[in-house]
Amino acid sequence: MDSTTVQHVKLSNAISKKKRFHMINDWELYIMLVPGILFFIIFKYVPMWGIVIAFQDYSPYKGITGSDWVGFKHFVTLFHYNGFWLLLRNTLLISFYNLIFFFPVPIVLSLLLNEIRATVFKKFIQTVIYLPHFLSWVVVVGITYMLLGTQGGLINELIKAGGGSEIAFLTTKEWFRGLIVSQSIWKEAGWGTIIFLAALAGVDPQLYEAAIVDGAGRWRQLWHITLPAIRSTILILLILRMGSVLDIGFEHIFLMLNSTVNDVGDVFETYVYREGLIGGKFSYTTAVGLFKSFVGLILIMGANWLTKKFGEEGVY
Repeated sequence: MDSTTVQHVKLSNAISKKKRFHMINDWELYIMLVPGILFFIIFKYVPMWGIVIAFQDYSPYKGITGSDWVGFKHFVTLFHYNGFWLLLRNTLLISFYNLIFFFPVPIVLSLLLNEIRATVFKKFIQTVIYLPHFLSWVVVVGITYMLLGTQGGLINELIKAGGGSEIAFLTTKEWFRGLIVSQSIWKEAGWGTIIFLAALAGVDPQLYEAAIVDGAGRWRQLWHITLPAIRSTILILLILRMGSVLDIGFEHIFLMLNSTVNDVGDVFETYVYREGLIGGKFSYTTAVGLFKSFVGLILIMGANWLTKKFGEEGVY
């Protein structure tokens, strides 16, 4: 062994000893990691063992180890279910509307807030648009019923006071998806600005100063400096959002759903609720959830591949 190799070995040993020494000195910081690690192990990784019941005729009395294996039987049942395409269409359409109308709103709000120079006014606006995030969907839907209901709803009362006839907003199929997206925008758009505002805070002010010297106006600064600065953030959030295309949100849809709009509002979450919790088909609904997760994984990988194909940074 030559002298160079010996030196490399000694250096590697010294580095490893130094790392161990730092871990011993900073043991309090590593102890603080324990609750987070336990959370992911107990609530994220251990429950994954339950996925196996998607391939069984699971019985609570026999347990996972004692239930009979049936392979892909439940997946075949799902794909042959008469309402499968209705569920898929409704889920994809609502996700598509959210992607087109809801996803850009936090970006636009962030850009507008970034242009406000009065700090007090900016913080006031931020507080106002953050507040709806802390309301539960029960409260949001309750407000919707008070505003748009046909019996005493504020909007319909104003329409009737103006000589018009009331509109059945909550029981008309054409209004349902628009209401779902509008509620999501009102509740979550303000909260979604946090990430984009954090990205904008990292933009070097000297870039704007140089642009002003070169004669660039506000629109050119926005197009050539601000948007490129948050482009990677936008793409990463878009990729992650693709993974939840089949996850609309059970509570929101369930509270807004009624028999008159069932054809346009019934999604996988409400179907799983009926078949799993009410019908007791645990294995079947686990298969539905696994199908949704698989589709989300494929979409994330595809979106990440396309992003890298165009020269941008992906999630991994």
